[in-house]
Amino acid sequence: MIRLTFSLYCVVAPEVLFSDTISNNNCSYGEEASMITISILTRRLKEGKTYEDFRKAWYHTAGYGTACKLYTAINVFDQREIIVVGIGEITPEQDPMKILRIEVKERLDNPLDAVIEPEIGRTFGIVVSEDDFSPAGKIEYKSASINGKETDFNEIAQGLALAQKLIAQAVAERDSARARHFSDR
Repeated sequence: MIRLTFSLYCVVAPEVLFSDTISNNNCSYGEEASMITISILTRRLKEGKTYEDFRKAWYHTAGYGTACKLYTAINVFDQREIIVVGIGEITPEQDPMKILRIEVKERLDNPLDAVIEPEIGRTFGIVVSEDDFSPAGKIEYKSASINGKETDFNEIAQGLALAQKLIAQAVAERDSARARHFSDR
């Protein structure tokens, strides 16, 4: 499962949102802007399987070609639940579909079916703010912003539509590739 959160920096004209294909070339970015992605994968280990079993099956054999860090956690209340949070950045020169296709290929080449239960949690959203609550003491309220740029909530609907379109396209490609992959066996 891939959960992607697209930063509101990607501004797309409505006619592009409903075209047949979407690529980074359809995005209009600000000067310092990039698309911030967050993926949250929630999987449950099969009975008798361990985190190390999961890690050996899950660990990627190819990188995404962009800044990307993954954090893996074990649920405090359910040690069979594995949570992977990925935080990445896609620059205006990169195509988000290329990254989604790398993930699809990884899962087809390295399936997790022997290690995890079939149900995978999926949630998608748009990053609307980053907040630093690390200082001690009183913190003053500040408006929603990313990298110091105030969030424009009028752009959120366009960002949601773009994210939906990209994810739907990736899911369709994944399902088609998976069907071909298993029919060839």
